[in-house]
Formats: sequence, structure tokens, C-alpha cells
Amino acid sequence: MEEKYIKEIMEKAEVLIEALPYIQRFNRKIIVVKYGGSAMVDDELKKSVIQDVTLLKLVGFKPIIVHGGGKEISRWVEKVGMEPEFVNGLRKTDEGTMEIAEMVLGKVNKSLVQMVEQLGVNAIGISGKDGGLLKVDKKLSGGEDIGFVGEIKEVNPKILYDLLEKDFLPIVCPVGLDDHFQTYNINADDAACAIARAVSAEKLAFLTDIEGVYKEPDDKSTLISELMVSDARKLIEEGYIGGGMLPKLNNCIEAIENGVSRVHILDGRIAHCLLLEIFTNKGIGTAILGDKERKFYHE
Repeated sequence: MEEKYIKEIMEKAEVLIEALPYIQRFNRKIIVVKYGGSAMVDDELKKSVIQDVTLLKLVGFKPIIVHGGGKEISRWVEKVGMEPEFVNGLRKTDEGTMEIAEMVLGKVNKSLVQMVEQLGVNAIGISGKDGGLLKVDKKLSGGEDIGFVGEIKEVNPKILYDLLEKDFLPIVCPVGLDDHFQTYNINADDAACAIARAVSAEKLAFLTDIEGVYKEPDDKSTLISELMVSDARKLIEEGYIGGGMLPKLNNCIEAIENGVSRVHILDGRIAHCLLLEIFTNKGIGTAILGDKERKFYHE
């Protein structure tokens, strides 16, 4: 055998050995993946995310995908010539927009099911309406009406447990019902967080369009690889966290305080970011841990 070939296969073996303790620890554990951002609109990235989640399933994890579809919804709203209306910077979801949103999310949902099935894993796409999974109240923004946007008040995870028990990979689109069975759109981050809490997920991973949490947002060298909850709170209190990261980080903290062991914020623009974060010692994004958690499993 050529020396170069031997070196290549030894490097592959080392990668597998590095992944072994993580596979052992998380075998049969639930991991919730919030899938959104650029990874949903780039075909190659979409393929790599689905490959990652499918591999997690095949090595013994119990993944649940919760997906968004904001960019695709916006594209279709413009396509049909509807004028968007904004309240406090948030798009108002009127009846027509809600109809388009549900149609688009359903299309996205089934396309993800199709991709998973092509890789030999059984998947089922559901919405928060199915089995009473996501029950909501109307959400307001600064006291103002923003239309059919829901705030989750209750999660009934029975349908997810049933699907996992039957060896299916559930793929959830973030639409729910209120007490009067009216349909509401739900922020996908909020839906993923609520579902992760309800099923006591071992991990919750957010695929985003940023590399992770920075202490100084304008300085890429200040990326934080691991962040304890107490330190995350301190960053928020001291004003280091703002913009779209603020609600995301608050969601992460809330998830950990409600039973989720670890939350990962990952750059979904990097191919196979899920595998790199979960199966390598250092990872590539930001892992947020409870204050009593150990930093690395093998240490």
C-alpha cells in the first residue's frame, strides 16, 4: 500500500474514534434540529444538512427537525403581488399571508421528507396542528396586533414520541392552533425551543447564518466555543448581545433551564456543520451548557 493511502485511511479512522464517545453518550437520545437560514435555500447546503441528520439517525440518535421557511414565504408573498405590512419591524401576517405561509411551509416540509426518504430513512412531516402538538395564543408586538402570529402556550409531544418509537424521523413545520382552532404561524426558533423542552431533548441545535456567539459582534476572533448559562446571562446584561441573537440566546437559556442538556448555535452555511459540532472535541459553533455540565464528555 502506498504511504499516502495509509495516511488517508488512518486519518479517517482517527475521525471515527474521536466521534465514538459522543455516539456512545447520545445513543437513543433526542436531538432537536432547528433548520433555517441559507441552508434552506442553497441546494448543496440543504443536501448536507439532510445527510447529517440522517447519519445521526442511523448511528442511534433520535433526531427531530423543526424547519422555518421565512425567505420562501416572502418570495411567494411578493410573487402574488401582495403588499407586505410591518408592525415594529415585524411582518404582519394577515389572512392572505397566513394562507400562503401554510401552503409554502407544507411544500418545504414534504420536500425535506422526500430528501430524507431518498437516503433510506423513514420520515414523516407534520405541522403543529397535528395531534394538538402546538397550542398557541395570539402574539402581540409591543401591544400591537401583528395578525396570525402565535405564541406557544402548550406542547403535546405524544405524536412525536409515537413517531420516534416507531423509528420515524419527525419533520415539523411551525404552524399551530389556538383554543378556537384558528391557524397561526409560529417563529421556528420558538417552536424548536418549545419542542426541545417538551421532549427533554439532550441537544437542541440552531442552524443560522452566523458562526455562533461573539463577545464582540464586529470581531470574528471573539467567537465563544463554549458558554455556560451564567456567562450567557452576563453577556446579555452587559449589553454584548443584541439584534437577532438576543431572542435566540434567551431561547437557548430557557431551553437549558427547562431540561435540555446542551444547545448549539451553528453556521448552517458550512457544509456538515452538525457533524463537525457534535462529533468533534472542539466543534465549530457555540455550545451553550448548564452551569453544572462538563465541557467535554471524554474529560
